[in-house]
Amino acid sequence: MAQDLLSLLAKEKIIAIVRGIPMGSGEQTAKALAEGGISFLEITLNTDGALDMINEIKGKFGERIKVGAGTVLNLKMAKEAIQAGAEYIISPNLDEEVLTYGLEQGVEVWPGTMTPSEIVRAYNLGAKAVKVFPIGSLGVKYIKDLRAPLSHIPMVATGGVNLDNIKEVLDYGAVAVGLGGNLVNNSLIEKGDFERITHMAASYTKLAKEVEEIAAKS
Repeated sequence: MAQDLLSLLAKEKIIAIVRGIPMGSGEQTAKALAEGGISFLEITLNTDGALDMINEIKGKFGERIKVGAGTVLNLKMAKEAIQAGAEYIISPNLDEEVLTYGLEQGVEVWPGTMTPSEIVRAYNLGAKAVKVFPIGSLGVKYIKDLRAPLSHIPMVATGGVNLDNIKEVLDYGAVAVGLGGNLVNNSLIEKGDFERITHMAASYTKLAKEVEEIAAKS
């Protein structure tokens, strides 16, 4: 199951990160993103009602959207997320208890890493992929530098990815990107402008597909 999930992510290339959206707007946000071609949704646990949102979206959209929990900082949060139905867990940090527990439960964990040592440590502990964060501060070329010696470890670049650099990040070898406020714009959600969210999602997925098509031909 974990490998199937990662294979799908490698094809889709985008995880939309939902953080701090207004209570009750989860379903509309998920629908708007899905209509724009997004199939991976990360609900961060520092969002009000996150666990209920995970459960609701999974029940409503089924296989159409792969719902994960983000900002999972400790074992208690991991247990609650999995109980709520999270299909994968993402953290900004490498917590070995969270990683071990997720794998024991058959749930994929993509921990947050920055240094080569953290990346290799996470991979050796069983992570099938790692989140490299914050890529906006490190610079997108950082992915290229990491991939030179660590090309066997799938990396999800997160933090600072936008329409201007997403193709560059993916070209440098990131298996996927995590997109927060540059895609899931909370001010638009507060205004109820879900059409704009769909439009932005479609713009991102179009660029990701172009990278995928070029890679398939090479």
